[in-house]
Amino acid sequence: MNLLDIYSDDFPLFIEELINTPEFKRLENVGMNCGCEYTSFPIFAKGKEYTRYKHSIGVALIIWHFTKDIKQSIAGLLHDISSPVFAHVVDFLNGDHENQESTEEKTEEIIENSEEIQKILKKYNLTTKDVYDYHMYPIADNDSPLLSADRLEYTLGNAFYYDFKSMDELKDMYDDLVVSKNEFGQDEISFKSLDKATEFASVSILNSKVYTADYDRFSMQYLADLLKLAVDKNIITLDDLYTTEDEVILKLERDEELNSKFNEFKSFSKILTSKEKPSHGYWVNIPAKRRYINPRVASLGRVTDLSENLSKEINDFLKVDFNIWLSGK
Repeated sequence: MNLLDIYSDDFPLFIEELINTPEFKRLENVGMNCGCEYTSFPIFAKGKEYTRYKHSIGVALIIWHFTKDIKQSIAGLLHDISSPVFAHVVDFLNGDHENQESTEEKTEEIIENSEEIQKILKKYNLTTKDVYDYHMYPIADNDSPLLSADRLEYTLGNAFYYDFKSMDELKDMYDDLVVSKNEFGQDEISFKSLDKATEFASVSILNSKVYTADYDRFSMQYLADLLKLAVDKNIITLDDLYTTEDEVILKLERDEELNSKFNEFKSFSKILTSKEKPSHGYWVNIPAKRRYINPRVASLGRVTDLSENLSKEINDFLKVDFNIWLSGK
């Protein structure tokens, strides 16, 4: 059993057709953990097993399971089609550490310019405008910290990848989900029981502690600076960032300086910290995107209003001070 089997009892033909287009297959070589998969930090030691390809299929299957709506499902499937190599590292490169949205604008362009995707869309009487922006569909995506198919999938996916939850535990949580109207009058994926909602919200905080950890933020900034140097040296172009990670790494390895720095990146396994910036060495001070999910229990309300312990757990996380200088070894 894998997560895709949990998400939906069927695998629609339109998903099968779209995932075999070149633009989508590229995501098989774009990881979900933003380059950290290549480091030697213990939590990432498994390597790149969880990709944007798997995540996007998962999002589409979740939407299909709850809506049986082809338009929404395709929008969810294609929402990451513009993800560059190392994903949100390029947001760091663009100075968008905290929002991590700087690369989304290419989604419409990629869909519109793909002959194969356009052919499939026309087969189902759909246009680019129907599917290029998954924010249009609340089940697919909604405002944080509400629960959407996107947040649901990467929470379950990373909980498994990080060994925080077993497949059986994840299935039990998923089987507790329904769609209900939230306090804003929108459809939202919700839990039937408070205990499963609390378990899910708690594991989402565990994930968020990884996303904001010193080793994660440091690794992403180091890799962003490495890519910037590669662009400045004309070893790669900005267009290369929309190919695959293997292709970009191969170009980095052909340059002696970049190869040395990338090997150093791969060897990082520990983080050094300092309240003041040391005068020597590579040190960075990086803000964090604080993600958490406050799921709804159908007919009862938000989990933070129903669980004092969970509310405190989220508040404690939001108070963490990330103003510290970081280096790696």
